[in-house]
Amino acid sequence: MVEDDPALAVMLRYNLEKLGYLVDEAGDGQEALLRVVEFSPDIVLLDWMLPSLSGLEVCRQIRRRPQTRDLPVIMITARMEEQDSIRGLNTGADDYITKPFSIEALTARMRALLRRAQPQPAGRMMQFHDIVMDPGEHRVQRNGRAVHLGPTEYRLLEFLLRHPRRVFSREDLLDAVWGADIHVEVRTVDVHIRRLRKALNAPGEADLVRTVRSAGYALDVEQS
Repeated sequence: MVEDDPALAVMLRYNLEKLGYLVDEAGDGQEALLRVVEFSPDIVLLDWMLPSLSGLEVCRQIRRRPQTRDLPVIMITARMEEQDSIRGLNTGADDYITKPFSIEALTARMRALLRRAQPQPAGRMMQFHDIVMDPGEHRVQRNGRAVHLGPTEYRLLEFLLRHPRRVFSREDLLDAVWGADIHVEVRTVDVHIRRLRKALNAPGEADLVRTVRSAGYALDVEQS
């Protein structure tokens, strides 16, 4: 947990520990990066406004490091504008919650992210065009090169690989990837689709995530 408001930090620690979570705490961005390496957490609750280093920059650095690039991150902030949430997600956060919030809402989001981040049982290799996913090793390749995905983008690609060429609305993808019991803004899907495309598409490669206007997205090959 990375939070510089002492009262909020005490409240969060108390409630999370009461629910059985082991909580480690940092009060600024620089300390947070050190604690992530030392503590190896399962999830990070990251305040946006921090001394020394902002939550956005902490999130960027977590995503740059190979050992932490898949670490689930929930951004916590008082910023309520839609563009702020999009900015936080574009930086690499997996979810975003605004203050004030209930501990029930926060822990529901934590449980959803932790479920998605857990290793999945070994399964058959999946392939579409030149994309190959190995669920057993949790690896993705395209044209033989490794593709590095965050946990949400991995789940999104996994779902699309299971249903190639089928068009899914944003609401369909929210239910399938985030869960029907979790409230996430529909626009969040667009942010994660952009991140998935950025990871999948090297220069000169076709974009296999097709946008279907007024309908949604599909894993498909554009017909010339």
